[in-house]
Amino acid sequence: MNPPAPTETVEDLAPAQGAEPCAPWLIVLAGLCFLYVPSFIDLFKGLWSTPEQAHGPIVLGVSLWLLYRQWPAMLARSAGRRSSAAGWPIFIIGLLLYVLGRSQDILIFEIGSHIWVLAAVGLILRGTAAVKAQWFALFFMIFMIPLPGAVVDAVTMPMKLAVSHVAEAVLYWAGYPIARSGVILQIGQYKLLVADACAGLHTLFTLEAMGLLYLKLTHSNSALRNTLLAILIVPISFTANVIRVMVLTLITFYYGDASGQGFMHGFAGMVLFVSALLIIIAADSLLQMVAASERTSLANEVAA
Repeated sequence: MNPPAPTETVEDLAPAQGAEPCAPWLIVLAGLCFLYVPSFIDLFKGLWSTPEQAHGPIVLGVSLWLLYRQWPAMLARSAGRRSSAAGWPIFIIGLLLYVLGRSQDILIFEIGSHIWVLAAVGLILRGTAAVKAQWFALFFMIFMIPLPGAVVDAVTMPMKLAVSHVAEAVLYWAGYPIARSGVILQIGQYKLLVADACAGLHTLFTLEAMGLLYLKLTHSNSALRNTLLAILIVPISFTANVIRVMVLTLITFYYGDASGQGFMHGFAGMVLFVSALLIIIAADSLLQMVAASERTSLANEVAA
């Protein structure tokens, strides 16, 4: 007698559980490209080509990398979760902001709307778990939104005055022939204007973004350490700006105005970010040393 032929079960006919349909995401990607690629092209040709807004493309690239990096975790956490009804009103708000910003040339609405749209898409397709998994990438995108000129001007001038004052005081203490009039530094026969790119709100925004990215990548579980370091990023950014202005002033003093405005000006920008990163790492190391010392003292008290 021949053995009976194997029968197909329901499990055999069902699709693989781990398969993730790509069609919805491809439709979403096409829609996002249709909406925002023209906006980003305009930014690359215009605002992002200026020294004050040069951080925009960097923040965009890092944000996309953060989304990609967290994508498997997002799919895993939101597997089997129901979509959230809150996604549709958020999606409508995002589209309205985009239409208003694009039609009226209000960049804070046009570019900022993509955060609302991305969050809404996550809620609609994968629920709140997806948005929670990608929260840092969405939050990080805030740093590439162009701020209104009135806000930038109102905050930048006091910052430039403070940076100029501290830079002058330090160099004068070090014995250099320097004087200051507002945001103009005179060292020897040279006069230097502290520009917005050297000590403005955009620079503070960029350094704040870099500091928060450092916090994210170091994966510390200490809420106290994260909070203290996030607060310290503001004075660290100010200190880095002072270092940059001092470096440019000394380059001009020793090598002339051409060096201060040429290649060395860009080199001073690198000094800004390197010094800020080194100060952040040093502050983090100090906080970890203090925390380790407190844990050791507590352990000794318990043992005693």
